[in-house]
Amino acid sequence: MNKYFELLDYWRKTVALQQLAGLASWDRETYMPPLAAEQRSEQAAVISQIIHQRLVSDELGELIEALSVENLELERLTNLRLIVRDRNRAMKVPSGLASEIAKTTSLAVGKWSEAKEEESTSKFLPILLEIVSLKREEGKAISENCDPYEALLHDFEPSLSLQWLDEAFGQLRTFLVQLRHEIMEQADEVDTLQRVFPKNHQFELAKEVAGLFGYDWKRGRLDISKHPFTSGSWNDVRITTRINEQDIIDCLYSTIHETGHAIYEQNIKLEYAMTPLGKESSLGIHESQARFFENQIGRSKPFSRWLYQRLKQKFGNIGIYNDEDFFKYNNRLTRGFIRTEADEVQYNLHIMLRYDLEQQLIRGELEVNDLEDAWNDRFATDFGFAVDKPSNGLLQDIHWSSGCFGYFPTYTLGNIFSGCLYQAMQNDLPELDESLNNGDPSPAVDWMKAKIHCHGALYNPMEMLRRATSLNVTVEPLIQYLQEKFSAIYGL
Repeated sequence: MNKYFELLDYWRKTVALQQLAGLASWDRETYMPPLAAEQRSEQAAVISQIIHQRLVSDELGELIEALSVENLELERLTNLRLIVRDRNRAMKVPSGLASEIAKTTSLAVGKWSEAKEEESTSKFLPILLEIVSLKREEGKAISENCDPYEALLHDFEPSLSLQWLDEAFGQLRTFLVQLRHEIMEQADEVDTLQRVFPKNHQFELAKEVAGLFGYDWKRGRLDISKHPFTSGSWNDVRITTRINEQDIIDCLYSTIHETGHAIYEQNIKLEYAMTPLGKESSLGIHESQARFFENQIGRSKPFSRWLYQRLKQKFGNIGIYNDEDFFKYNNRLTRGFIRTEADEVQYNLHIMLRYDLEQQLIRGELEVNDLEDAWNDRFATDFGFAVDKPSNGLLQDIHWSSGCFGYFPTYTLGNIFSGCLYQAMQNDLPELDESLNNGDPSPAVDWMKAKIHCHGALYNPMEMLRRATSLNVTVEPLIQYLQEKFSAIYGL
């Protein structure tokens, strides 16, 4: 087994470089001086090139060849399989292309941010054109004559087929359009928040709520960014949120969402640290944790009841006068542009819009210069009103500036997976609501830790979910959850 441990030692050094790249990305989104963007893009390119060289090196190939698969137990075999998968992908991508993607996307994030602030799509489109061209090239390189978008999707959701995804999304879309129509016909006005929530007090409460969901402050920190995100792994897992003094709900639920991501990272077995097993099984699994704790737990009636009382304690009169109305406010359907602020019914319609457009971009069926018109047309069709400004449309998300094509569908996958997990958890934890009434989600956190978190990438996503829930993964549990919840709220 000496060669196996040599392989892991080699891999640990590669992971360390990947973590440094992640830390540089976190800094770019939080504290980096604005004029450092080009310098950071050069740094990102160099790190990416070194990582790529390590993945394709003869030394790594020789270590892999020296191992006998027959003599490896499950954990070691899975480590080897994941290393081989990453190496095979890297072997298909020229080093110069990998470096150029890292350099261009690092620079593009800053340009996207500037364009969004200035409401200037034209300021972002030139570099987006470069990114799309690079990602098309990358998709073709790794696709082996299959669909290039599906190949990019596999970076985030390995082994998932577009056929399965299209069928699941099609079924879910039909249901959501009908449910949305029924709700909008009957939607009543509800009381709304009516006070200013100072930034420092919002930040204090956000930290409190993250702690309730099991976030370990000795291994993480909370900061402010324009687009909330989670970065890091094991003993260094950082989260960000955003603050609007008129809307504390956005801050709190952004924090819960990112905490769901973070506790997954913090609860992976520490013995898996710096190995291929020490990461998520897939982005869909990762997103299921964030969406589950944000929605099935955080927006549930019992937790909403506790949160309402906590807001009254901290802020006094908030403009809503009972916990039932607060629960309805917390789950109301509204006309809105922003994906991250969307309710559970409309959220996935935002994702499907992006999913369809980015497929067309990668396949060359849609050009970047026509993207904004295509976005606005699709939005008007799906939501029934027009996009009013770029920051509410094409410029609202960071993902494409980061080169993350194939990422968006994992958000809806996360919702589908969380529906399955919630159904199983309800059977296993019949007294969960009582704990949530007291602001204690720890039974749910502990259940997820045992069923999902601790295993890291040991199992593929579908096997992970079957083990956790004893269910085959379908959209039915999510549909049932949404139908029951929103029928009760709106009296359907």
